[in-house]
Amino acid sequence: MKYYLCKYIPPRADFLPTMSAEEKEWMTQHGAFLDDLLSKGIIVAHGPVMDPNGGYGVSLYRIADDQDIEAFTSQDPIVKNGAGHYEHHPMLHLKARD
Repeated sequence: MKYYLCKYIPPRADFLPTMSAEEKEWMTQHGAFLDDLLSKGIIVAHGPVMDPNGGYGVSLYRIADDQDIEAFTSQDPIVKNGAGHYEHHPMLHLKARD
């Protein structure tokens, strides 16, 4: 297994309070996408980080050795619609409660 901390970087620092109606819809789709991966055990946890310098999202992935992390994050509706991107940070291991 491979493990990643993935950081969703929004398109602007004030993204959450200034989202357009279209961006809000993409964010709803983004949440559903991550929840689906969570239910499948691909994501261990995910959620928004309320950084005073600009919020961002974090997700912890647990994927098979033959899988590519970008294959997952590139399918996120918010990314597919051009509203931000992900940073991928490999982890040596991940311990989590089942």
